[in-house]
Amino acid sequence: MHFSFCFLVTFLVSYVGAASTFSPARPPAIPLAVKSPYLSVWLGAGSDGGNGGYLAGQWPTFWPGQISAWAGMIRVDGTVHTWMGLPGTNTVEQVAYEYTSTHSIFRMRVGSMVEMNVTFLSPVTPHDLRRQSLVFSYLDVEVASLDGRPHNVQLYADITAEWVSGDRNAIAQWDYGVTKGDVAYHKIYRQTQLLFSEDGDQAEWGEWYWGTDNEKGLTYQAGADVDVRGAFTKNGTLANSKDDNYRAISSKWPVFGFARDLGSVSSTANVLFSVGLAQDSAIQYTGKVSGTTAEPSLWKSYFSSGTDALDFFHHDHDVSSRLSRELDRQIEKDSIAAGGQDYMTITTLTVRQAFGAVQLCGTSEDPYIFMKEISSNGNMNTVDVIFPAHPIFLYTNPEFLKLLLKPIFEIQENGKYPNSYAIHDIGAHYPNATGHPDGKDEAMPLEECGNMVIMALAYAMHAKDDAYLSQHYGILSKWTTYLVQDAIYPAHQISTDDFAGPLANQTNLALKGIIGIEAMAAIDSRTGHEQSASNNSRIAHDYINRWQTLGVAQNARPPHTTLSYGSNDSHGLLYNLYADRELRLNLVPDSVYDMQSTFYPTVKAKYGVPLDTRHQYTKTDWELFAAAVASTSTREMFHSLIVTWINETPTNRAFTDLYETVSGNYPSGITFIARPVMGGAFALMILD
Repeated sequence: MHFSFCFLVTFLVSYVGAASTFSPARPPAIPLAVKSPYLSVWLGAGSDGGNGGYLAGQWPTFWPGQISAWAGMIRVDGTVHTWMGLPGTNTVEQVAYEYTSTHSIFRMRVGSMVEMNVTFLSPVTPHDLRRQSLVFSYLDVEVASLDGRPHNVQLYADITAEWVSGDRNAIAQWDYGVTKGDVAYHKIYRQTQLLFSEDGDQAEWGEWYWGTDNEKGLTYQAGADVDVRGAFTKNGTLANSKDDNYRAISSKWPVFGFARDLGSVSSTANVLFSVGLAQDSAIQYTGKVSGTTAEPSLWKSYFSSGTDALDFFHHDHDVSSRLSRELDRQIEKDSIAAGGQDYMTITTLTVRQAFGAVQLCGTSEDPYIFMKEISSNGNMNTVDVIFPAHPIFLYTNPEFLKLLLKPIFEIQENGKYPNSYAIHDIGAHYPNATGHPDGKDEAMPLEECGNMVIMALAYAMHAKDDAYLSQHYGILSKWTTYLVQDAIYPAHQISTDDFAGPLANQTNLALKGIIGIEAMAAIDSRTGHEQSASNNSRIAHDYINRWQTLGVAQNARPPHTTLSYGSNDSHGLLYNLYADRELRLNLVPDSVYDMQSTFYPTVKAKYGVPLDTRHQYTKTDWELFAAAVASTSTREMFHSLIVTWINETPTNRAFTDLYETVSGNYPSGITFIARPVMGGAFALMILD
């Protein structure tokens, strides 16, 4: 049931007076179930349409903002309270929220009677591809007596058909069943499946599962929202029935509920739910010599059906939780050691977002990872999106970066891209990795050639896999030829910051190309091509010496690099400097690092350092790249400004990488949401 706007505003004004703490910060949006481009459900927390981070009082949404209704109610001694969503007006009191890299944890109270811990876990297991391939997430609800007295408690939760399609007029169908392992589930899907198709960025094919333990006290019901939620409100139980009137998603809003009678609760009881998507075929791919293939979801190599996958996932909660908490602790420890508390606040908020943009596909013998360029245009495996994201994959498991780059190399090495420079992406829109056989992708030749050479070396260094460099040596050399031709005087072109427009002789872009040439020299050495190594290194050193004259405003106070050659009144974030330190090339003199560290504090604004002099907006990922190679004080400045933005921004969707440094809002006309580039927060972590 979707309440009127007037009611919602009145309700929120009265509700948000309840005081909740937020640790380590109050993010713009809270990740609930975030595991893939299609399982990406968030709770808006910012002031621009959110309610400040309270689980009860607003509907969770799919990442672009459309409602993916997820409701929770609890009945204590006959009185019903809402703990998630907006199914009723009598809400619990939220007293605390905490996030880690993989968990979102809400602590609530129902008066002075009952305490609730509500935990959303989207497991991240980068060294276990079987587990990571499952597009499922957990909701664990723990209920305990708060006053030491026994209380009669029933718990309810549902999802709606809004999860299965972006077209609210699409006909939804549903079933109910129990797995071999005794997991009760609702299965919901679009009646007419549209393979490899999206609507509102939601998948129009596949089967959604919503499950829980088939234990004593469980009842279920599928039907109109008012009927199912009304039954629980009235009786504390559901009818164990299924409405067979399959219909449009927006017609009497079909919901799929579970109610669990916990009986008399005097200590602690808990209910575990699992939710996820099963797609047998996930990606349409044209990179193989054999032609177009329908790449299966990788989980199909381990499980024969969606119900088998659900059964395993649900019973795997203890193991998945342990593995995820181990990762949480490691990231927290390493982040604090590398950059302090503010840095940990940032890194831990990016993990689910970065991993939630990828899908593991293929087979266990021939795996792939496909990435969606979420929100900006939907391209697949965009090279200049993988590049800012790549630090998180090198930190967690370099194999992830290798599998992300695999289809990019494959398409070009199989002769399916005609240009001499590196491709921009492998498909204009996810999930169709159909390449650009006409060569008419978005042209970023210097950007992408530099990115590919740099990332290939970065992977090989972390994985100790020089054979990988030998395998791709031919095309890496080809791209380096382009870098040699264009790097010192970049032609009029766009960089990864394409929204800012094209420009000739971009200082930062030139630096990427020059570092790319020196990276190729290192690749030459690692693969036994010593003459090429000497030649490429000679060129790179010549270029970097010339670059310091062309791209630095020496007479400025303080001196700094320019946005473009000769534009001495301009400046920008010199984020491409990072690769020199990452690859341990020592190509760029220390004086350049020191110069930029001194300069950035002189141009900071309330929430960050602007990307360049053309606008007041900044890119969070590039700020973190710049911070990683700055002095300690300048690095801490960057981190502090970003954390201030996290706590104060009015934006209410997943961590944006593009925001105004003065207002903290989105730039006019540009809204970047939930993009995987925020994996760049781990830039500092991989330098040692």
